[in-house]
Amino acid sequence: MKISVKWLGDYVALPAVEELARKLTAAGLEIEGMERPGEALQGVVVAQIRESVQHPNADKLSVTQVDAGGPQLLQVVCGAKNFKVGDKVPLATVGTKLPNGVEIKQAALRGVDSHGMLCSSKELGLSEESSGLLILPAGLKPGLPIASALGLDDVVLEVNVTPNRPDALSHLGVAREVGVVTGVAFRPPEPKLSEAGGATADKVKVRIEDPVRCPRYAARVVENVTIQPSPQWLQDRLKACGVRAINNVVDVTNYVNLEYGQPLHAFDLDKVAGQEIVIRCARPGEKIRTLDGKERTLDADDLAICDRDRAQAIAGVMGGADSEVTGGTKRIVLESANFLASSVRRSSKRHGLHTEASHRFERGADLDAVGPAIDRAAQLIAELSGGTVASGRVDVYPGQKPARRVTLRFARVEKVLGTAVPEGECRRILGALGFRGVEDGSAQATFEVPRARVDVEREEDLLEEIARVFGYDNIPARLPRGVAELAPEPPQAEAERRLRQALSGAGLNEVVNYSFVAPRNLEVLGGKDAPVVLVNPLSVEQSVMRTSLLPGLLENLSRSVRHQVERVAIHETGRAYVRDPEGGQGQRPATREVSRVAGLVWGLRSGRTWTQKDARMDFYDAKGAVEAVLHGLRVVGARFEPAEAPAWHPRACAQVLLADGTVLGHVGELHPRVTKALELPQGVFAFELDTEPLYAAAQLAPAYHALPRFPAVLRDLAVVVPVELRNDEVRRVILEVGGTLVEDALIFDVYTGKPIPEGKKNLAYAIRYRSQERTLTDGEVGEAHQRIISEVNQRLGGALRA
Repeated sequence: MKISVKWLGDYVALPAVEELARKLTAAGLEIEGMERPGEALQGVVVAQIRESVQHPNADKLSVTQVDAGGPQLLQVVCGAKNFKVGDKVPLATVGTKLPNGVEIKQAALRGVDSHGMLCSSKELGLSEESSGLLILPAGLKPGLPIASALGLDDVVLEVNVTPNRPDALSHLGVAREVGVVTGVAFRPPEPKLSEAGGATADKVKVRIEDPVRCPRYAARVVENVTIQPSPQWLQDRLKACGVRAINNVVDVTNYVNLEYGQPLHAFDLDKVAGQEIVIRCARPGEKIRTLDGKERTLDADDLAICDRDRAQAIAGVMGGADSEVTGGTKRIVLESANFLASSVRRSSKRHGLHTEASHRFERGADLDAVGPAIDRAAQLIAELSGGTVASGRVDVYPGQKPARRVTLRFARVEKVLGTAVPEGECRRILGALGFRGVEDGSAQATFEVPRARVDVEREEDLLEEIARVFGYDNIPARLPRGVAELAPEPPQAEAERRLRQALSGAGLNEVVNYSFVAPRNLEVLGGKDAPVVLVNPLSVEQSVMRTSLLPGLLENLSRSVRHQVERVAIHETGRAYVRDPEGGQGQRPATREVSRVAGLVWGLRSGRTWTQKDARMDFYDAKGAVEAVLHGLRVVGARFEPAEAPAWHPRACAQVLLADGTVLGHVGELHPRVTKALELPQGVFAFELDTEPLYAAAQLAPAYHALPRFPAVLRDLAVVVPVELRNDEVRRVILEVGGTLVEDALIFDVYTGKPIPEGKKNLAYAIRYRSQERTLTDGEVGEAHQRIISEVNQRLGGALRA
């Protein structure tokens, strides 16, 4: 939308252009650019030709003496012949650079000095062609800058008007915004008509057949008009806004459209059949020749402005050529109406016509602007054409509806905006924007919304109006209270991140499966927990809630094997759902949700390579993944003990326990019965752990341990124990008996066979002794070592190997 600053100044006092642009942009009307039409004409002034003689050395040149407002006349050599002494013409003074790039210098032309250049309109960049000097109006004063003389001393603002702000598609709409943001008075025009010559209602009839798509239609008649070019001031204003001047009547309708944002149209009344205007839906196949000279076939969905016999305009889009105002027009009927936005939009798209009128109607025009705009247009046409305005106006307005009302609670202003705005300032802002207070309460007020503000529907819209005028820069930058008071991230979140990282580092890829599984996949695992059955399952294969994460992983494995994948290593974290026998009573949930992590490995350990044999993954790959999790979470004292469980193979199954004996879950090889039932290959190793106790035992913050100050003493211990005795039981006794002197005990050999008796095995440990207070003596270490040997023999039935 182009806005003329000079025109804007008719309605409101303006600050400097740069400040005006800043304030409007801050208020939501972004200024995308500023154009200064007269900037390229600096140095060009009005000059009056006082004398002209033939050039002594050139037949086609004249030597003129011109008055440019200075103390003495200037001599200028000129090649044009279309002037006479006394005419006023543009003079480019010495030092001026014209729009075409020519720089004016003092020079001698064929031996005669010339102090400047008399210009044509083409040389000034005002037209493409020229037949001589530009002859200016006689009333101009010599020395006046040509930009002022031609009305080009203006600044045109390119305003980016968003689709929700059709009220700003006019000079009055922008002027109101300027008045609000600068705090100065807004002075809208007040049309003053001199009416005569009978009543408008006797000269034209208006009938609305579709009041939904045309809620209001007003008409005025102006007679005895003389069609002629518009005065220069009107042409200049239209040109500044990118509108071509046509004649005084059409130019006034365009001018008022740019002024009020209310599109208007003028019909030649003598070409309106029956002197009647009918607003109706077009008949299928009905044709109209629009003002662009094209014949168009109307659709039954088009709203048409018609006379008694035929369509004369596409409502809200473009008028018809049959009733166009021409040089012979004597009587006109002015149209000012309001049309349904969606109807205009459909017609505009259908016929490929985007006009100044459709642009406004599509976004929502102001119902209340219909009357003032047509009165303003009738006044200007009468003044510029010498016509007579018929008395009154025809204003068909069926189904009038009251303006929208919105209530503002003043306490909400600070709560939503984050800053306190005084109640008086809120009222001032809304009042200046045209919101009229209709009801007052102790802590709130109800405002009537101007019909032009189609974007204001609720309290939040009023708050937005207050915020943008009060100034976003005045609202402090701080976090909302809710954000500032958020609780820190729970430790479980960090623990889960580390768990995922550990499993990823162990080579397992993460998968995400549905929580719904097939009943048979749970039954084959032999779990004791009864699943929750879905009332409306998607399919039989997803009819129960999972009580374990393993069915989903096994389905992933099955799909991978069918696609001939040679190696599968995956894991999943999620929830399992166990039915609670006492659930559903009172506030107790029907199910118990258990957070778990599960993993599965199968196939070649490293894939097929030319450097390694085809080693397959085994129990220790799955156990290693669990150990990676324990290490990543710094879980101290966890251990693995042989166990039996329905889903696991007896030869390779261990339960994972915390130091306090809490069972986290199992790791091992799946039972052949399970793999056969699910048509899976043999050698599937997996694990499943409860994560809640696992996360509780995690040490997320690393503990600092000082470097040892005293040396360690290393001793080996080889004991013969029953073959069924586990290493961790022996190690636990060593650490317990050694007390603070034993720093660690690592097993480095297990041996069975001769000379070890049958039913026995040899376990060899490297024990590291160290004191944090002193250097140990051989005697202290030997005494501690003997105590360990004695306790291992007595408690575990072992014997020191000879």
